[in-house]
Amino acid sequence: MKIECYLSPGCASKEKLRDNILQALQEEGMKAEICLRDISQREAERLGIGGSQTVWVNGQDLEPGIPPAGIS
Repeated sequence: MKIECYLSPGCASKEKLRDNILQALQEEGMKAEICLRDISQREAERLGIGGSQTVWVNGQDLEPGIPPAGIS
């Protein structure tokens, strides 16, 4: 499993997000590759990111349908 997290630069919840993901994986007995990425507004627009924080699992947005407002 691959978990990709897209965040605005300096997002204050980055560490909490990482901790929550690690805890959930441990509780479920699962392993995953985790990538936390700070991205620019331009990259967010290119990817169709709905906002910071956005989490994708195996290339699928966990909250699809959020209008791409960007990362700022």
